[in-house]
Amino acid sequence: MEKLYEKDPFLIKFQAQVLSCTQGKKGFDIVLDRTAFYPEGGGQPYDTGRLEVSETRVQVLEVHSRSGQVVHTCDKPLEEGTAVTGIIDWDRRFDLMQQHSGEHIVSGLAHALWGCENVGFHLGAEVVTIDLSLPLTSEQCLHLEEDANRYIWLDIPVEISFPPPEKLAALQYRSKKELSGQVRIVEFPGADCCACCGTHVRSSGQVGLIKLLSSQKFREGVRIELVCGNRALRYLNQLFQQNSQVSHLLSAKPLQTDAAVERLLEENAALKSRVLDLEEARFAQLAAQYAGPGDVVLFEEGLTPDGLRRLCDAVLHACGGSGFCACFSGDDSSGYKYAIGQLGGELKEFTQQLNQALHGRGGGKPDFVQGSVQASQAEIKSFFQGRNT
Repeated sequence: MEKLYEKDPFLIKFQAQVLSCTQGKKGFDIVLDRTAFYPEGGGQPYDTGRLEVSETRVQVLEVHSRSGQVVHTCDKPLEEGTAVTGIIDWDRRFDLMQQHSGEHIVSGLAHALWGCENVGFHLGAEVVTIDLSLPLTSEQCLHLEEDANRYIWLDIPVEISFPPPEKLAALQYRSKKELSGQVRIVEFPGADCCACCGTHVRSSGQVGLIKLLSSQKFREGVRIELVCGNRALRYLNQLFQQNSQVSHLLSAKPLQTDAAVERLLEENAALKSRVLDLEEARFAQLAAQYAGPGDVVLFEEGLTPDGLRRLCDAVLHACGGSGFCACFSGDDSSGYKYAIGQLGGELKEFTQQLNQALHGRGGGKPDFVQGSVQASQAEIKSFFQGRNT
């Protein structure tokens, strides 16, 4: 089988003949005498596209290499011997080429700068991940990104070759495993030299742009997420649109939204502190109303679970004795959150009964529980009245 993609990754339309067609698990597995469809491998996903025969179009869903053959999984069968025109989904192919070539540039430069080995590579639908053998600081990642883009702007031609054994033996190239036979070398002169079977751009400038998105510790080294080319442009456009919205909402200049958010957070923290003080005063007032032993059931609007807990604790200690305190916050349409306490109590069985009767869920310690119920205020009051009769 002639693998056209190895010689010309920009070939998107070709003529071929069907050698075989069999029913597979995901469709019809078609083998051609020659193909420009890249089969999944080397970290790069497969090409998609179609095979055309007169007015018939057969969609190529997946492409895999099996026993030395490139197998095209299609949605329709084709007869053996049929002459077909293969057409590659160019948008997908070029995107994968930009990502894969960008990965080579970043991996090669990381190796040249700090001796990092590429120990893992995944070209996903959204981002590319590279696992490097050594840790990198945020400053090093910034340096790596800058160097990678400078290399792109030089628009250096990519060199692809199949060196003879004697030349290959003397060549310094990256490879994750021992190779034998004919080896395809992809070189980005001045950045990377690697054994690779994938499709690549003609020159570094066609990668367009490389943007490192994140870096995090992975095993003994670091895992880097990045996007290249049109993916990088889309990502930056999304960031720009979001920041523009934030800028408008905060009445801040686009490059000053971080300071505006920081001020907003400070104001929010001050308001939360003020609310907390007001709640504590309100809780103390309520606790004073229920001073003395006895059971208490009360409703207070607009409380968070933490607020309910603090209210219940304040009233419970004001009541004293062996009585319980049950505090609820919410409304009849969406239900109520609760916090229930009893000094030295055993509330497990009681909580189970409450949850069952009021369509609730929750639990906690023997003397303090929290949860929620889907019931009206009248139904809650009726439950506690029935418990006391």
